[in-house]
Amino acid sequence: MVEESKAVIPANYDLNAKWDACLDLGVRRFVYSSLAGAFAGLLLFRSPVTRWASVAFSAGVGIGSAYSDCSHKFDGSPPKLTSNISYSPLSKAEE
Repeated sequence: MVEESKAVIPANYDLNAKWDACLDLGVRRFVYSSLAGAFAGLLLFRSPVTRWASVAFSAGVGIGSAYSDCSHKFDGSPPKLTSNISYSPLSKAEE
């Protein structure tokens, strides 16, 4: 009997899992934010145009946040932003 040996792919390099996770995240955030926008539009606005605008805006926010998270998944961890601001006061000699 021949055993099939399947190569185990590390999680960092498994593109299929990353695409599945990003697709799931994108669809979920799109639907949830669209529903939240529709609910907010029904509560806050009277005109159908502004209600659809709130749905479209919130759907865009959901897709944008999913895109941001997915780009971090594919590229690795986000870079840490460091500031060059010194919190100690300068003495007269350093000025």
